[in-house]
Amino acid sequence: MSPRTRRDVLRMSALAALAVPLAACQTGYSDEPDPLAPLAEQARADAAAAQALASGSGGQAELARQVASARTAHAQALQTEVDRLNRPKSAVQVLVPAETGMAGLKQRLAVAREQAEKVVAGLPRYRAGLAAAVAAGCAGLQQLGDVLGPGTDPGQVTPTASPVPAEAVAPLQQALDAEHAAVWIYSLVSAFLSANYEAGLNDGAAEHRRRRDACVRMLTAAGATPDGAEPAYLTPKPVTDAASAKSVVAAAEADAAMAWRGVLERTDDTALRTVALNALLGSSRRGTRWREAAGESP
Repeated sequence: MSPRTRRDVLRMSALAALAVPLAACQTGYSDEPDPLAPLAEQARADAAAAQALASGSGGQAELARQVASARTAHAQALQTEVDRLNRPKSAVQVLVPAETGMAGLKQRLAVAREQAEKVVAGLPRYRAGLAAAVAAGCAGLQQLGDVLGPGTDPGQVTPTASPVPAEAVAPLQQALDAEHAAVWIYSLVSAFLSANYEAGLNDGAAEHRRRRDACVRMLTAAGATPDGAEPAYLTPKPVTDAASAKSVVAAAEADAAMAWRGVLERTDDTALRTVALNALLGSSRRGTRWREAAGESP
């Protein structure tokens, strides 16, 4: 059997995601204020505050530029969805932190992440995935340095107490495939990284094994046969040295995050959404650290 690429394990979830915006368009009109509107306003305010700190050439200015870029993208994605539903407008209050400078930006990211996390459980599927992605983006930004974070660790992923609904089996299989690939990649790169990275490698590998095992337990409880691991996986680039090893680990974390967002966008089960959100947050945080270590833009 030929090795599967990392993208192979996610292709079906990506295809399924193409139908999500169309399904979202079927949502009936509501007179209630849009719960995503405050997130969009906060993202715009955060982007403006970060941009104001981005002048200059120092390390903190570069961090501020990255925050401004990410929060601008968040604002655009959220506003597009708000405009699509076109619900009645209401007054929105954004955070104006007591701290100034980078300390204020740190507080902004913490609040924005918390705001997004809180609404995930009650949103329609596509919107739940969008809000979770915004929360994960803020969680990743918190990992850029102590001046912005580190932010709250989402904790370990554990199986849901009750069987997952049948509709969630397919995306959960995709998440399991991504976790199998991540476990394999963490093992692969260990030969190319120095002892300085041992703790990070061990922590990451252990977390992906826990997620893998959680997926197996949830799928089994749902009466499904969990996918097994492939003998090997093709990496996005050859792993020949420390830099390429770090880059490949970062890519594995991105693939895992994509797969868990796919779970969020295809289930209404609150407990499973919590599992998927925690996994998405964890991979975003870990992936940021590995991209930084590889010399890539987080």
